Amino acid sequence: MRKRKIVLCLMMLTLNVVNAQTQKENSDTLHIKSLPDITIVGRNSKSDYQQMPEIVGTNIYAGKKNALIVLDNVQGNVVTNNMRQVLAKVPGIHIWESDPSGIQIGIAARGLSPNRSWEFNVRQNGYDIAADPFGYPEAYYNPQLQAVQRIEIVRGQGSLQYGPQFGGLVNYILRNGSEINKPFEFETQQTVGSNGLFNSFNAIGGKKGKVHYYTFFDHRNGYGWRENSRYFTNAGYGTVTYNLTKNFSLTVEVMRSHIRSQQPGGLTDVQMKQDARQSFRSRNWFDITWTTPALIANYQINENTRWNTKLFGTIGDRNSVGFLQSITTKDSINPTTLSYSNRMVTIDQYRNYGMESRIITDYHLGKMKNTLSGGIRLYTGITTRQADGEGTTGTEYDVTVTGNYPRDITFKSGNAAVFAENIFRISDKFLIIPGIRYEWLEGSSSGRNGYTSGGVEIILQNITRDRSFVLAGIGTEYHITKTTEVYANFSQAYRPIQFANLQAPPTTDVVDPDLKDAKGYNIDLGYRGKVKNFLQFDISGFYLQYDNRVGTVTVSGTPSYRLITNVGSSTSKGFEGYVEFNPIRALGKSQYSDLIIFGSYGYTDAKYSGNHKEANTKGKKVENAPTNIIRVGLTGGYKGFLLTAQVSNVGETFSDANNTVTPSANGNTGLISAYTVTDLTATYKFLKGLNLKAGINNLFDEKYFTRRAGGYPGPGALPADGRTFFMSVGAKL
Repeated sequence: MRKRKIVLCLMMLTLNVVNAQTQKENSDTLHIKSLPDITIVGRNSKSDYQQMPEIVGTNIYAGKKNALIVLDNVQGNVVTNNMRQVLAKVPGIHIWESDPSGIQIGIAARGLSPNRSWEFNVRQNGYDIAADPFGYPEAYYNPQLQAVQRIEIVRGQGSLQYGPQFGGLVNYILRNGSEINKPFEFETQQTVGSNGLFNSFNAIGGKKGKVHYYTFFDHRNGYGWRENSRYFTNAGYGTVTYNLTKNFSLTVEVMRSHIRSQQPGGLTDVQMKQDARQSFRSRNWFDITWTTPALIANYQINENTRWNTKLFGTIGDRNSVGFLQSITTKDSINPTTLSYSNRMVTIDQYRNYGMESRIITDYHLGKMKNTLSGGIRLYTGITTRQADGEGTTGTEYDVTVTGNYPRDITFKSGNAAVFAENIFRISDKFLIIPGIRYEWLEGSSSGRNGYTSGGVEIILQNITRDRSFVLAGIGTEYHITKTTEVYANFSQAYRPIQFANLQAPPTTDVVDPDLKDAKGYNIDLGYRGKVKNFLQFDISGFYLQYDNRVGTVTVSGTPSYRLITNVGSSTSKGFEGYVEFNPIRALGKSQYSDLIIFGSYGYTDAKYSGNHKEANTKGKKVENAPTNIIRVGLTGGYKGFLLTAQVSNVGETFSDANNTVTPSANGNTGLISAYTVTDLTATYKFLKGLNLKAGINNLFDEKYFTRRAGGYPGPGALPADGRTFFMSVGAKL
């Protein structure tokens, strides 16, 4: 009977459910059940960082470098999706802070590019939400974190279960109402802050009989820290789960998000020093509409076997309009025509549909119970791109064009995969987890790629390219004690050529026509665990080999330009460590007060191990790969009050594979300097279900930037926000 309860609980986690029964006064507590221990994360634990259990639903996490972020416990500005604070305890995460509105999230690790998190497989409730996970894996949409229950992050060996990306997995698990123990509950959080920030989050959910449900609507708007940075977002979500029987359930869910933001453009380094808040682009706009429907089935076949299938879609529209010349070229009114120049319009449509079906079963070899997990994936995607259209001379968002689009291209992708992993329990302490994945990919492009100087269409050949490959890996765990373990893994990885790299953008970047797919592998070796209830840690080393890496080199000439090409192989090796200590609990005095001290450190030595014909890149550092990332902080609490201070220090990095130090006149290339940012956040929970939150981001008003862009949303250096604040009041009734 006890075994059956554990298996059923794991099945509910696959549904993105936290379904453990609690006392009424602890109904907001998140329970995560693992084998064989139970970890409770919620109101009674102030920590927002946990390790994933060995098995969750039909997924195996044993032997993998992983982290679980519990959003209820995050002491930071989740209203604007501030990942610097949300992922502070995940060592080595590099974050681009070029869109402080929180609309675009850019994260990476181990020397990979943070560009819209495209080196990770980004998912929501276990299914893809990027524009195209193979041909165009940019995450234009990210869920509002106030509606997220937890974030699952898997490095390295995640490529076997989730696809060939080098970074691994980022999975946003949304709230679904299963943790609510009454038919109806209303939640609201109202926030105001610097630069006109206003956010209204409202949700209802409940559980009655065989049904649980959850729905929310979120609105956020502001005018931004920099000039010309207005934005708004509207997001609505609904999910209903019906338990047809004790062992079989169906979930229907849909997310709809609409975002519009003014893009202030980049700056030169001289302009950054003069005033980082200034902007010389007032007519650039970005508009995204994203819809993600899904149907999820879960079936507990028997005591040892469970099955999960997801049918999902991504229906996305990405529109941009703006003046995209170098930042050294003024966007001003022509004294002859008394109007601005015409802007450029680009419109993308993404229509993607997929299915993943997984099964997991326990079986015995001799006296030891082993676990086999396997599945299949089918996917098809169509991306339609209309680009370089001649837009209006206006200033507001308007994608009207004169004539047709010079570039009118259709990209298609297809994917089928079969994957399996197995936990062999050699003993109670020693686990070996081999895995394999067979991947088939197909990509094609067709359409018009512009006009010649004589006005003749340049027609793309109808080229279809398919390839298949096998990824293999193996992981292991050895349990030193009941709560600490040594883990290691090796896993191959692969990254297909991106759609965006097949066409030259109409800016300062040029794409190499001989671009190739990237391939390589990840290795992890670490020690992690907990000591009683006052210390947890994860200390590991990694090695990432990345062959045929896509990067940028600066090609000299008249004029010089940035070339996107295979810049050679790169090797990233380093250290990732996290420690969290609670001295109050260590002294056994945690009845009313609490104190958490944490530190995370990522050291990355990422260098090129091969040359490119246009530049001597061998031995040079990988671009966008800071050597040191240090984040430390503490949270002190007394009864319902919590105060958190965090300090984030990120080392310098290069913006191109040439390791250009001196900034270019247009700000596109050059060194990205180190910076240190301090954040304060306070929360007070009073009465029942009421809370007050406030925070100051970038307390000491550090002036810095994390990214240089050769094209959209630059060109130039993109400043991060200076000092801002927010205040929030919420209730749960």
